[in-house]
Amino acid sequence: MNITINKQPVEVAEGTTVLEAARQIGVEIPTLCNMEKREAIGACRVCLVEVEKAKTLQAACSTPVTDGMIVHTHSTKARAARRQVVELLLSEHGGDCPTCTRGDDCELRSLAMHMGIDTVAFKGGKPKPHMDASTPALVRDNSKCIKCRRCVTVCGEVQGVGALHPQGRGFETVVGPAFTRDLDSVACVQCGQCAAICPVGAIVEKDSIPDVWKALEDPNIHVVVQTAPAIRAALGECFGYEPGTRVTGKMAAALRRLGFDAVFDTNFAADLTIMEEGTELLTRLKRAIAGGEKVALPLFTSCSPGWINFAEFYYPQFLPNISTCKSPQQMFGAVAKTYYAQKIGKSPEEIAVVSVMPCTAKKYEAHRPEMTASGVPDVDYVLTTRELARMIKEAGIDFRSLPDEDMDAPLGLSSGAADIFANTGGVMEAALRTAVEIVTGRPLPGENLHVKDVAGLEGVKEASLKITGILTDWAFLEGVELKVAVAHGLGNARRLLEHIKANGPVYHFVEIMTCPGGCIGGGGQPRFTDDTVRLKRISAIYKEDESKKIRKSHENPDVMQLYRDFLGKPLGKISHKLLHTSYNNKTKL
Repeated sequence: MNITINKQPVEVAEGTTVLEAARQIGVEIPTLCNMEKREAIGACRVCLVEVEKAKTLQAACSTPVTDGMIVHTHSTKARAARRQVVELLLSEHGGDCPTCTRGDDCELRSLAMHMGIDTVAFKGGKPKPHMDASTPALVRDNSKCIKCRRCVTVCGEVQGVGALHPQGRGFETVVGPAFTRDLDSVACVQCGQCAAICPVGAIVEKDSIPDVWKALEDPNIHVVVQTAPAIRAALGECFGYEPGTRVTGKMAAALRRLGFDAVFDTNFAADLTIMEEGTELLTRLKRAIAGGEKVALPLFTSCSPGWINFAEFYYPQFLPNISTCKSPQQMFGAVAKTYYAQKIGKSPEEIAVVSVMPCTAKKYEAHRPEMTASGVPDVDYVLTTRELARMIKEAGIDFRSLPDEDMDAPLGLSSGAADIFANTGGVMEAALRTAVEIVTGRPLPGENLHVKDVAGLEGVKEASLKITGILTDWAFLEGVELKVAVAHGLGNARRLLEHIKANGPVYHFVEIMTCPGGCIGGGGQPRFTDDTVRLKRISAIYKEDESKKIRKSHENPDVMQLYRDFLGKPLGKISHKLLHTSYNNKTKL
């Protein structure tokens, strides 16, 4: 189709929308409801443009181009209409901009500023306020909602959960759980994708910053912090760096200056997870293949708490298939309050573990009653990437000028395999690096240890690996074709689970990550995350992996020392008590 936008000719494919066509030539039309790869709903009306010969202004996001179309994106008529739409949204919006946590990150505020709106032109009613703080992870404030329905789209279409719906009509419309209930009364997995996609402050993560400051200021508490692998590829965005910039060293330096007594890495526990989960996989395979037992296969990964919630709500029949391993966050907390506590002469009650995570569901996970292996909660407080950035700014730390510093020992050393836990397919690749080498004595075949078939942003990925040249202890695996699958985003997970339900145990091992792209696209990461940003973060994580001298979990000397000094062996008595758990059928809730 040959069209003209702002007097500039452009050729686009049939079916392209005006919004997409404009972006192809570097013209940005504002929008508040449009989402990547989702059918446009034209709900916000902020993207109105003038199309010659059309009777009315058109919504650019939902208007397909036609051959010969002439579009004006910033004519007087289009700009005036868009301004009026934003003014109407502001008149209804109940937010208090000076104190809202979104601040300059608010898309509505940014639009108003770019349009030169400095007063609210319309004096109308405000929606009835309702604050929903019923879950450990998320807070909803209906007075701030602008009915863009992004949260509805991401929850229903991307995640396949459907916890949020528009109810009522016109000004009385309320977006939230059915019957305007609170989130704790419905099957919300607390993944936080709604908070990541919301353009305003209507859904945000529950603020843990005051609790962390209080712990840091308590002279009787030894406060340690762990940082998830995805943080190092995203935190820099909060300080003006390009997406995908690795800031591992500056992050460690900033955490020390905030006052943490020890700065550790969740990656250490990711290596520990591979040791436990890899052993669990091999044990199940041995029982099934060599022993002829009926064993729950495929084995599903258990690192992602949103996925665990999803399985508990929607697929409890697969709970026996889920690895009994706690997530790396929870493993770290259990080890910190036992092994590390003993090393420094502290009791578990004298240690506070703070996690920095890309995920809001980690806040929920830390509250689970099962996560108390040391007699107290494994993890005390969870900060999202966004919250950590706010703390650093509140402390007046010039992040960009910080030197690069290392993590502390003994829980700070990690392999490259642990880094790639951040990416979809990363847990699978990390597990295969160790499992294959254990049973063959040789490194995982493939370019630079990577398993390309499980990488990338395709929703469901499959790979197979024929195992040959097996060591004596694992002779039963000789010639077995190990089949694996990976899904990211719970909508894709649902597709994969339905496939397994219909066709039986067609895989041996399955990785499921709650969020699109894996943890690098988590609900607590810097906004706004689209596939371009996800791919840059993924690339950064692979570079972090490739830069490490140690790239396999079983070669991490500190993890091996932990087994010698404290845990004994993978799946042993102590490790089972501290590092493993079980999950519950929630279908009756």
